[in-house]
Amino acid sequence: MSQALDTPPAASARPEPPETDLAALAARHGLTVSGARPSLGAYVRQLWGRRHFILAFSQAKLTAQYSKAKLGQLWQVATPLLNAAVYFFIFGLLLGARKGIPSDAYVPFLVTGVFVFTFTQSSVLAGVRAISGNLGLVRALHFPRASLPVSFALQQLQQLLFSMIVLVVVMIGFKSYPDASWLLVVPALALQFVFNTGLALIFARMGSKTPDLAQLMPFVLRTWMYASGVMFSIPAMLEDKNVPAWLADVLQWNPAAIYMDLVRFALIDKYDSSYLPPHVWAFALGWAVLAGVVGFVYFWKAEERYGRG
Repeated sequence: MSQALDTPPAASARPEPPETDLAALAARHGLTVSGARPSLGAYVRQLWGRRHFILAFSQAKLTAQYSKAKLGQLWQVATPLLNAAVYFFIFGLLLGARKGIPSDAYVPFLVTGVFVFTFTQSSVLAGVRAISGNLGLVRALHFPRASLPVSFALQQLQQLLFSMIVLVVVMIGFKSYPDASWLLVVPALALQFVFNTGLALIFARMGSKTPDLAQLMPFVLRTWMYASGVMFSIPAMLEDKNVPAWLADVLQWNPAAIYMDLVRFALIDKYDSSYLPPHVWAFALGWAVLAGVVGFVYFWKAEERYGRG
């Protein structure tokens, strides 16, 4: 009887020692880190797989933007037109910013500049809030976070295309009639969309950790607008000024000025190639590729950190 009691229990009855290597335990059971960053190629495929969500989300945001206003979607056009009217009074009439622009082409010049710059401005402002303003969605669902800034940039493109109807009316009203050059608007806006999306991605990551950036950006963008020739022709304004050559190049080759110049050249008969800087299409492509690639990679590198406290 004593011998039976002293016999150790069977090996199969002993409890297993606790797993000390958590990574090995997770691998053994097929577990992965929630929200882990995929490879860049896999991330691109995931984003493409959410393309229908991106489009639907942008359309929903566009519809809801002015849903509480009596004029509704008309504010998409009315807001930049009112801005253009104010700029025309201040810069065109009081400050003489029409220098170098034919008098009957200044209104189309100004309205085009306001519409095109607003496209970039709104994309950046929406990008800053893309993550910080949608934390509930980010924390509740698993999806590539780049879907949000991309959808906001797409929303601004749709808004611009809606506004182009009014822009066409303005062009015809000032005797710039449709011709083959108007087709150049398509590649110009496509390149600007890629550029804007890259900026939205960059500022979405920055704004996710620094919400106060949303309060600073309007001042930065306003400065950018005044330096980009929205209300005046940069070459004409610098003609009699004693400014360094490098400064004139920076002003003319900054991306906002490049995309405005291309759309103006396409639509306005009296805005010919003499107003454009050299190699303007090459710069437009370069800015788009640079901002698009850098913005996408920069945003992707912080994928697993979005929405975490």
